[in-house]
Amino acid sequence: MMDVVAMREAVKQRSLQHVVVLGANGTMGYGSAALFTTAVPKVTFLARSAEKAQEGVQGAIDQVRSHTVAHRAETGSYDDNLEEALSTADLIFEAVAEDPAIKAPLLEKVDAARSDDAIVATVSSGLSINGLSAPLSESFQRHFAGLHFFNPPNVITGTELIGGDNTDPAVLDFLEAFSRMKLGREIIRTHDTPAFAGNRVGFKVLNEAAQLAETMSPAAVDAIVGPYTGRALTPLATIDLVGWDVHRAIVDNVVDKCDDEAIDTLKLPDYMAKLMDQGVMGNKSGGGFFKKSDDGKLQLNPATGEYTPIDAAALPDMSHTDEVVRLYSEGRYEQGMAALLAADGDAAKTARKFMAGYISYSFHRVGEVCDDINGIDRIMGAGFNWAPPSLLVDTMGPANAVKIIEEADLPVPAALTSAGSEPFFHHPTMNPGKFFVAAA
Repeated sequence: MMDVVAMREAVKQRSLQHVVVLGANGTMGYGSAALFTTAVPKVTFLARSAEKAQEGVQGAIDQVRSHTVAHRAETGSYDDNLEEALSTADLIFEAVAEDPAIKAPLLEKVDAARSDDAIVATVSSGLSINGLSAPLSESFQRHFAGLHFFNPPNVITGTELIGGDNTDPAVLDFLEAFSRMKLGREIIRTHDTPAFAGNRVGFKVLNEAAQLAETMSPAAVDAIVGPYTGRALTPLATIDLVGWDVHRAIVDNVVDKCDDEAIDTLKLPDYMAKLMDQGVMGNKSGGGFFKKSDDGKLQLNPATGEYTPIDAAALPDMSHTDEVVRLYSEGRYEQGMAALLAADGDAAKTARKFMAGYISYSFHRVGEVCDDINGIDRIMGAGFNWAPPSLLVDTMGPANAVKIIEEADLPVPAALTSAGSEPFFHHPTMNPGKFFVAAA
């Protein structure tokens, strides 16, 4: 992480007056464009048509609830305005669909039209930076990086910065300094690996929950792996929010490109693939694991694809959370965690297994997705709003972390077996209490 002096110096090296956003009609496109309007005098929203671009402007206004967006926004289409807009852009931000076949031809046009010094950033959630830039010019490669905002970027500050093999280090320094100082981002530099850091770890947990929903109702899964385990939003509700298609793209990419100790937990369940063929996409399609109706919230039956009311009597016994939540609400996080670790019953055991998997997988990714555990901690805390893995270890104690990992029959990270008295989690402003919520 750059210090303040280094950031101030880096931000002086460039003038960023014009940003062009490609794919500005999509949720991530207009959300990112809205963020840029807070710091850049001119932001051009481009889409397949001028009408779509204008929809993006309205989406940005609605998302940040400010008409000031329109004062700095211009709109246009790829066919009519791409070359002219790119010729004066200082930063070109690509936010089209997460598909190399869609990104590649557009980036080729960007390469042909951009000025030699213009930075190009992709908001890709996990496609290779080297792979996307390999066919393009040397100048493009020097100025190309991943700038992965999490959705919605006006709310979630966690952002991954990913350089390629040929990215100019000064470009990365500028993007970090500008993003932190002007956009208020929590920047985490990650390696160019599938799904980078946050999604590699986070979607492993999410997909494991989706696999469990094949043998247990979605409502039961989200009750067991609930906020008391250190997350703001339950896992299946999270998949519905981000979209089943996005979830599939991320986990399929990891399974295709990686072979790690937990790769089976990242394989998309067959029932999800079948239901996606029938149009099930999560909230964007009106329903996923859960669906709203006039009679209240319904849950999916993965075997049949039908939705039924949630029967509270059929949910697992969650009484073990009462003491945990009470202690969390009093700010007694270590005691609350101790109560969770000591709780009896299958639900408590399953909750501990998920926590063990999260900790084990995170620590085993050090050196692969990030240089150290601090990067994974920060993106999980600021990007997913989950308790960072190191914070969970500190709260329960390294010996207890080792114990639950062993009980789950998972590999124990060497860093935990050799842990001393020094805490693992270090962050100057991230409040640990935000992750231990007083709700089951």
